[in-house]
Amino acid sequence: MDEPIVYIQDLCKKYNAKKEEFALESLNLSINRGTLFGLIGPDGAGKSTTLRILATIISPTSGKASVNGFDVQTEVEKVRGQIGYMPQNFSLYQDLSVIENLNFFAEIQRMPLDQRHERIERMLAFTHLGQFQHRRARNLSGGMKKKLALACALVHNPRVLILDEPSTGVDPVSRRELWEILASVVEDGVTVIVSTPYMDEAERCHKAAILYHGQVIANGSTSDLRLSLPFDILEVKAKPRKAARQLISTLDGIYDWRPVGDAFRITVEKSLTDKVLAELQKELDAQALDTRLLRQTTPSMEDVFVYQAGISRGNHESL
Repeated sequence: MDEPIVYIQDLCKKYNAKKEEFALESLNLSINRGTLFGLIGPDGAGKSTTLRILATIISPTSGKASVNGFDVQTEVEKVRGQIGYMPQNFSLYQDLSVIENLNFFAEIQRMPLDQRHERIERMLAFTHLGQFQHRRARNLSGGMKKKLALACALVHNPRVLILDEPSTGVDPVSRRELWEILASVVEDGVTVIVSTPYMDEAERCHKAAILYHGQVIANGSTSDLRLSLPFDILEVKAKPRKAARQLISTLDGIYDWRPVGDAFRITVEKSLTDKVLAELQKELDAQALDTRLLRQTTPSMEDVFVYQAGISRGNHESL
């Protein structure tokens, strides 16, 4: 049976006590051991605030949070021994080399000397930084800096790894490598909590919570969240695009649509999917458009976010 390692109950955070503006408002979350868990949402949603509270960087205004049974307010040192924390901005020592940074963080985490060398060597191999171990941190690329920060957060073998938007500002190749490393970390039994504004990264998580204005508006496995949507997604590629756009915008039964690359993603109520598909095919043929693609496709986490955010704004009463 899955067992929560992170537990959050009625968590609130106000940065200005005189204003009734919450960065977090009555947040409740339970995160199981060995899970890659995503905190998903736009800037200002409360992702960083949540992670900073779990990392004991700031205190909540009210509510409770615990990591592996230790309270983040009353058992700070015990919590810090359980976690590795990687903030958004590169916070390592620029004048130190890769290996010197790793040794420094191993020392402040009080790693036993007889374990330190082996663990550091493993981190260098794990993050593919072995050949750069004597390079100063300031001379690393953006992707290598992120991997070094990750290695330093993992060097003391934490139970929970907390990462605040780790892939922001890195190139696509480094971004992919970073997520491959995180998948390996989870396979080793570490619970990983990662915040991201990128919906494609949410697809990589086992479970996710969508934050919006300091509140959880959806929570569960990413597959369940996609399946729970009350609509289907159709994908259309047709030329000329202007004619296809006009057709889609006037067709009955379509709830919403948006262009994605050279295609259009169309939202249709489940009960109308077959009807809309047939009508769309009929109209595309009647107008002699060059149809490259017409199909039902899998909903994405972006679809989940757009829908749930719409509910929070009161825009989906009809669905």
